[in-house]
Amino acid sequence: MKYRQLGNSGLYVSELSLGSWLTYGNATDNSTAFKVIETAYDNGINFFDTANGYAGGNAERVVGEALGKYPRGSYVLATKVYVPMGPGITEKGLSRKHIMDQIDASLERLGLDYIDIYYCHRYDEQTPLEETLRAMDDLITQGKVRYLGVSNWSALEISKAIAVADKYMLDKIIVSQPPYNMFMREIETELIPFCEENGIGQAVYSPLAQGILSGKYSKPDDLPEDSRAADPRANRFITRYLKEDKLSKAAKIKDISQELGISMPVLALAWILRQKNVSSAITGASKPEQVLENIKACDVTLSDEILARIENVLA
Repeated sequence: MKYRQLGNSGLYVSELSLGSWLTYGNATDNSTAFKVIETAYDNGINFFDTANGYAGGNAERVVGEALGKYPRGSYVLATKVYVPMGPGITEKGLSRKHIMDQIDASLERLGLDYIDIYYCHRYDEQTPLEETLRAMDDLITQGKVRYLGVSNWSALEISKAIAVADKYMLDKIIVSQPPYNMFMREIETELIPFCEENGIGQAVYSPLAQGILSGKYSKPDDLPEDSRAADPRANRFITRYLKEDKLSKAAKIKDISQELGISMPVLALAWILRQKNVSSAITGASKPEQVLENIKACDVTLSDEILARIENVLA
């Protein structure tokens, strides 16, 4: 495993991290989830990602229990706040109340005293940025949080937060968590250049396009029984990728991977890691062997010729 600096902070994280969205506490049974997390940890992955809203909080419980046997200082754990956690008007968003309520709830589910990275899961148009950032700053001062991150924020939204943090001398954002893969490249245009200038790293999610870049799928209506697309507990977001044009491009990408003698997921992840501003790619895994295969990407450097061929396919 190789490690990269997270933004301009002193924190180093594994190039591949392990997420829990749509898997742990949901589609993957707990015993299997524990084995996957153990395999990741034993093979050098030190960065684990979850959220209070994943599986209604169950993902945090599974991740927390699985990591509980390891020294707390040996791994980096991230969770999030924003999504509704109840029917009440105060049980969502980035208000001071919701943030303070949810940090305690997350810590209890995780069985921990502090969280390494606390993400604002979405941008909250209804709450003043100063209120949100002061609440986060207070959590860092209290020792409940180590670093601040944002997920699914635009460059403009992050720039507003930087201005507020500078004005009031509050802790700054060190990491952004956007989706990024061969079919979702919007962050290349504005977000990555902006974050590079401001010392913010990327921890990207959906690097395999919900599994489309795993090589499992050939046709929109031909879904392997053991795949995410065939599982109603986990296929909510994959339909955007199950299109003829994307599957056609994925087949050509698979051909390139076979020429190189590597699997399609390894090629797709190595393509992600070509971006220096990407500190870590958050992978999902429902089997230990998927973790072992994915980490091979850290040892693959794609030549300019291969990158050009991939670009030609995607164009």
